[in-house]
Amino acid sequence: MIQVDRDWLVDGEPSPELLGEVLRRFGQERARLEALRTYYDGRHAVSGRMRMKGAPNHRLWHDLPGYIVALTSGYLVGEPVQYQSVDGSDLSVLSQVLRRCASANVDCELAADAAIYGKGVEVYYADGDAMPRLCQADARNAFVVYDTTVEHAPLFGVLISDKLNARFEKVCQQVDVMTDEWVIHLERSGNGLPSEVSRQRHFFGHVPMCEYWNNARERGDFEGVMNLIDAYDALQSDRVNDKQQFTDALMVIYGATVEEDESGQSLQQRLRETRTLEMPAADARVEYLTKTLSESDTEILKNSLRADIHKLSFVPDMTDEAFGGNVSGVAMEYKLFGLEQLTRVKERWFREGLLWRLTCLLHFLSLRGMDVPKADQVEVFFSRSLPVNRLEVAQTIQAYRGLVPTETLLSQVPFVEDAAAAYEALTAQGEKTE
Repeated sequence: MIQVDRDWLVDGEPSPELLGEVLRRFGQERARLEALRTYYDGRHAVSGRMRMKGAPNHRLWHDLPGYIVALTSGYLVGEPVQYQSVDGSDLSVLSQVLRRCASANVDCELAADAAIYGKGVEVYYADGDAMPRLCQADARNAFVVYDTTVEHAPLFGVLISDKLNARFEKVCQQVDVMTDEWVIHLERSGNGLPSEVSRQRHFFGHVPMCEYWNNARERGDFEGVMNLIDAYDALQSDRVNDKQQFTDALMVIYGATVEEDESGQSLQQRLRETRTLEMPAADARVEYLTKTLSESDTEILKNSLRADIHKLSFVPDMTDEAFGGNVSGVAMEYKLFGLEQLTRVKERWFREGLLWRLTCLLHFLSLRGMDVPKADQVEVFFSRSLPVNRLEVAQTIQAYRGLVPTETLLSQVPFVEDAAAAYEALTAQGEKTE
């Protein structure tokens, strides 16, 4: 997080000198973000490994970062976020705007970026029909600057892009600064100070950019296990290299010389054709020069590395036998306990971003005279995308029918939404409960 004193701003806007310093500081952080993206795209450390000429050099990389990101982001927003009014206000206008903006898709992109970079960035703008829109911005090229108070209020947002000519050559760097009132377009060459080119007013009432943090440290979900993944890649690559070297083992002949026969065939040709070798003396022998491979030790190390990766990233291995189809709901909750705790943290930070989104969108809509509630009157709800044993839920409800009030029962049954669905299905068959 980049923080500056609010007093350093001039009429609510950063000076070229301050903006240049902010861009320099973000450039230092950008190197880390680029490294994380490179790793997520599959260019791991093993990809650049070199070996002696002639030696097998398999460079196997495993998409464990992609697996971790897909699971954590999908568990958070795999089910679309739901909005509900606290005081019963009409949310139809807001729902239409969010549907038009494809907010569910943007949420998935933001959650994935947060899992990769430690944050996702969202930008708000108005389309040709003067309606608010939102989009995901590349976290490597966008950031928000905050003040130094305990509230860390946003001061301005910055969006960086390269300006290209018709031959796709970089001409200069374009910097868009977004304040509470203006979107200021600037350009700069090299590392020089940016100069203003144009500006336009926006009507969101606040900085039209938001950062969705993954956690308080702004760390990605696989960032803490990158070294373990490198070790896993190296182990599996060496495993295949050893197998190939075992197949291409050197043949050592004792007590005989390797010569061509009368027809001019070499020893290698005779072996390939006849699969036999005639030795000239009784004490002559042939053997392969190989090293002993301990597959059991290698497998133990592989499983240990894989277990550490899943344990320290709080992401379970869904291919494990512990996730069989006969696992009960409570047992599933225990297996997913680590992921659930991780997701609860992500959810709290993601909710902060969504509330900022609502604040900006609803302010824009209110200026257009539309009947919309205040942002603090809208509640945000997340739901988990999990397989559920509905039969178990229904049986639980049947077992406790008449013993406890229905509301109490539904609050105690795992996966409340599915318990409610099962209860409604039972009552629809004419069976009543207290």
